[in-house]
Amino acid sequence: MTTYFSEPQSMYYRFGEDQDQVLKLLAERYIGANAQADFVYRVFQKSGILQNEKGLYDLNLSKRFPDAQKGQTSYAAALVWGDEDRNLDVLISCYGPVRFYFNEQLVYRSTVMDEINLDATVKLGIDIKPGWNTLLLEMKYTPAGFGCQFGSDEGKVRILNVLAPFQERQGQAGWVYSKPVRSEDSHPEWNLLGSEEDHRLDWLPDAQWSEEKQALPSLERIYGHLPGQQVFAWTRLVYRDSSDCPIRLSGQSSGPLNIWLNGVSAVQLKEAGPFQVNIPASYGRNDLLIRSECSTAEPWNFVINATVNGEQLELELPQRVHGASGESWLYLGPFESEDVEPDLQDLMRTDRVFKGKVLNDKEMGSQQTRKERIYWRLDRPEAWIRPYYENAMLSNKWTVGSVTNYGRWDYPLGVTVYGLLQTGRYLQRPDISRYASEHVQSCTLMDEYSLWDREQYGFPAVNQQLVMMKMLDNCGSFGSAMLEAYSECQEPTFLPIAERIADFMLTRLERQEDGAFYRECIGEFAENTMWADDLYMSTPFLVRYARLKGNNSALDEAARQFLLYRKYLFMPEFKIMSHVFDFKYGQATQIPWGRGNGWTLFSLSEVLEALPAEHPDRPALIGFFNELCEGYAALQGEGGLWHQVLNDSETYQEASCTAMFAYGFARGVRFGWLNQPARYFEAAERAWSGLTRKAIDRQGNVHGVCSGSRYAFTAEYYNKDLLTVTNDNHGIGIMMLAGTEVAKMKKHLAQPKVSSTVVTQS
Repeated sequence: MTTYFSEPQSMYYRFGEDQDQVLKLLAERYIGANAQADFVYRVFQKSGILQNEKGLYDLNLSKRFPDAQKGQTSYAAALVWGDEDRNLDVLISCYGPVRFYFNEQLVYRSTVMDEINLDATVKLGIDIKPGWNTLLLEMKYTPAGFGCQFGSDEGKVRILNVLAPFQERQGQAGWVYSKPVRSEDSHPEWNLLGSEEDHRLDWLPDAQWSEEKQALPSLERIYGHLPGQQVFAWTRLVYRDSSDCPIRLSGQSSGPLNIWLNGVSAVQLKEAGPFQVNIPASYGRNDLLIRSECSTAEPWNFVINATVNGEQLELELPQRVHGASGESWLYLGPFESEDVEPDLQDLMRTDRVFKGKVLNDKEMGSQQTRKERIYWRLDRPEAWIRPYYENAMLSNKWTVGSVTNYGRWDYPLGVTVYGLLQTGRYLQRPDISRYASEHVQSCTLMDEYSLWDREQYGFPAVNQQLVMMKMLDNCGSFGSAMLEAYSECQEPTFLPIAERIADFMLTRLERQEDGAFYRECIGEFAENTMWADDLYMSTPFLVRYARLKGNNSALDEAARQFLLYRKYLFMPEFKIMSHVFDFKYGQATQIPWGRGNGWTLFSLSEVLEALPAEHPDRPALIGFFNELCEGYAALQGEGGLWHQVLNDSETYQEASCTAMFAYGFARGVRFGWLNQPARYFEAAERAWSGLTRKAIDRQGNVHGVCSGSRYAFTAEYYNKDLLTVTNDNHGIGIMMLAGTEVAKMKKHLAQPKVSSTVVTQS
């Protein structure tokens, strides 16, 4: 194994056998580096460039400019912020001639084959630098097509959030694009961080209402004239007076109006007219909520003035929204007038969508009726607020704790959350367990919104993998952690998500004829393959779902998958597992990747813990567990660690698989599944000792963890291409889990045994 730090920097050198201290530092370092950062809210205009289901921005300009002419060009521009150096693969699919400039350098010019082949997709690697990075697309019109699709490869995993250029749109999300113009054969040298006015082009989407719309009152220009319909408006009063003077609210309404301040009713108008009232308020920020009803005769509007001692109070948006400079109100509607009075506290939130007016047959396009789902918007053309996951992701290079992953639904984070939960429980640190469960809640509370977001914009801005669930990677690991966290918080939003995942696994997931899960992945690198990893991506969730719902079929399925995977992937000469079976070639790769085997043993221990003693598959699975443990123990390397490719001592020693084998051995000893427990007790101790000496430094950083894998038929790929990443989420959580299980094993063995011998005194 590569030496990442000198011996005095190791966790073992500093704390020796103090396992609790090691776990404490692992958890606290992770939490310190991944603060509880909320989603970022930005202005987004639905009339702008939307993404398709693959996450590619669809700049099909033929549809937007049907009158474009030969010789005309349109430009699209965006900014990407970089927290650190990272490489990103982007895809371009051309409708016509395209040039792509990244940071003002031409990095792609379409070929004739790119332009005429509708299925052609070009992959480019771009190096995002810290700070602002500029994207500029130059697209020429031809009768055959105009524009392109552009985005990141595997967009729901490697998220590419683009922001609008120009000072006037600072903070807004999305591309800007120009109306077609005649231009020279080279791109303009624009300062995308400068003023929009400097470029003398008509940029879309429109940032301001048209003159005709600007002449209308605010609610009328946003919603039109809808007699009998209602809209809510939400703002915050900033009250900085220390004299306890009441706030004077005054104004005018075009129709019935209700006003609440901090949830307390302040004004009730049954018809159009003026109002004035004095109400007490608290120092600081106070929520002001308005419900306005559109009357038949008057243009729809209301006017509010809030003063203290004659001085106007400042109004501000109740949710920080980037790109909304000058705005102070959020709007929600329209609602039917006869709707039941909403719960005000439930209304003043941005993590859910609401049921608005009933859609009629014409709007629905069918005979069915349902209520339109709505969300908060601004007094701008087609402008909604939109939450984005913008916490940085680990790059593919060495990095030490410089990023945050809080709030992301992602499979490596599933095992991280599980590790934090178990560490918090073992150390009796509810703050650690609470952090883990609140991470899960931050995702699940946005579930309803994220589904709506995809409907509106083509591709969700949050919870991408959960919403676009197409494979086990997208749901199983984090779903399992979610159900593990349910005992901590009893969060009701977990349950419908669990049902959705269970339905996917049990009824919709691709299977071989014998019922084995596999990856269909048509047209992708993993097409028609089975991965040992997927035992972890499926069975721990099924075990927890079975426990939650009393669903024996889910538990039976988890047991069955292990026996099926053994048939395809087991290497009897070594008693270990091949990483992948490739059905295209009808054979396993015969490369026993360390972490793939780690996932296998880890998950089998989870199933065995849940499987009743009388279950018909239990004897076979206990036998399989012993076979695997025997094979792994025989290949344990020098210093207690295992190699990246288990049976190839020329490959580097890897930390995450070592942690998983320690976890599995320790559980086997503690639960009594092993035929030779003493052998595996010693192996688990050696593994944990090796990790604290060579993989975990005294600051709690985790080294030697292999990056996320594809697959190959050669060991060289795993050794040379899959390099290690410091503080990679594939290893941090399992390190904590290994530590807790080894500690539990020691405590279990230290318990006094009940003697069967009775000593009597004569």
